[in-house]
Amino acid sequence: MNKSTGAKLRHAADASASTPAERRAAALRPDPIGILRSADKDRQPDLVPLRYGRMLQSPFTFYRGSAVVMAADLAHTPVSGIRVQACGDCHLMNFGGFATPERRLIFDINDLDETLPAPWEWDLKRLIASFVLAARSNGLSDAAGGDAAMACARSYRRKMRDFAGMDVLDSGTHGSTKPSTSACCRRTAEPC
Repeated sequence: MNKSTGAKLRHAADASASTPAERRAAALRPDPIGILRSADKDRQPDLVPLRYGRMLQSPFTFYRGSAVVMAADLAHTPVSGIRVQACGDCHLMNFGGFATPERRLIFDINDLDETLPAPWEWDLKRLIASFVLAARSNGLSDAAGGDAAMACARSYRRKMRDFAGMDVLDSGTHGSTKPSTSACCRRTAEPC
């Protein structure tokens, strides 16, 4: 995809956007509790109470356990039309470091049990929102959460720009090679 095509898709999505208040007021919004209960049908029944107990701990833990609710809400939002194999539960706690066979450290998604074909925007919106909720759950100000969310969005934009200039194979093997990252790994976990 070239810049011109991307700009046209972005403009079309912006033109169809409604305000958050209009989306919340939509009469067709399904009941979030009903959505969660429907998803429980595919879960092991004796573990469902444990799941809800964890979700009750904080707004952030509820968010972590309710990806299906956010997917239902996002289904009615404007998108560019570009679909990917999405994480489906993209939040900051679902990322981590991994060692490659070449002994490099890479940073990537570590939880793909809810992956699905979806608009790429869904994962990004869920990830960015998770920074705000995590900040609140950790006693930080809304301003600090907003700053973290903006930094996440900026980083995503910059990395996508970098990846767009790479060969497909190079973008798939991109990882952290900074000496400070490797040194930290050696100090905290043996073998690295």
